[in-house]
Amino acid sequence: MPKSEQAPMIETMGAGELIGRMRGRKGGLVSLGRDRGRLKLRKPEVEDGAGISALVDSSKPLDPNSTYCYLLLCRDFAETCVVAEDMAGVGMADEAGRTGGRGEIVGFLSGYRPPDRGDVLFVWQVAVDADTRNGGLAKRMLHEVLKRPSVRGCRFLETTISPSNEPSKRLFTSLARELQARCEVSACFSESHFGSSDGGEDRKTDRGADRGADQLGDHEAEYLFRIGPFDLERMR
Repeated sequence: MPKSEQAPMIETMGAGELIGRMRGRKGGLVSLGRDRGRLKLRKPEVEDGAGISALVDSSKPLDPNSTYCYLLLCRDFAETCVVAEDMAGVGMADEAGRTGGRGEIVGFLSGYRPPDRGDVLFVWQVAVDADTRNGGLAKRMLHEVLKRPSVRGCRFLETTISPSNEPSKRLFTSLARELQARCEVSACFSESHFGSSDGGEDRKTDRGADRGADQLGDHEAEYLFRIGPFDLERMR
């Protein structure tokens, strides 16, 4: 991981090599805490914005954003975003006799197609509720968005991952294998881009897992994972 005083790394290396340097390790799957069959994947709607914001805010180590940000994603980028709902209890009347039509939001994927790179889908965040993790929902949401007409013509998928985010590293390198595509990893944003300074790691240790750390300038570097080229027609 580059120090804030160093120039950004410009080399490109294979995912396996960098993951080794980033303390990568393999992890096993555990059983899905929720019934897989009752999970519904769909495009987000504006009414989902507050629920998505709450989900991301509880999904460390993801950076929380304002509810307004997620409302914009739901309104303007729904074609490249995915919501996962737990439909348990939907359609059943509560004590007051009301019938609910929406399930609990337990997963969210946000993505967009960069205007100057028409063959790229950039995945911004993948959030999964704690009771639903490690059962394949994140991968299902990735496959869901890759099958949509809105990503037709994409030959590359990009995302950024911090060195300590082991689940995301495993998720995207696994996706690359499924797509039979190369995964290249290179520097993207250094600690200094986030305003971090010397001693940031010590300050984070002193404060533990305080979610306010980023607001004070402590943020890990983010590495760019670029998967491709691949052929999405094989997934349709």
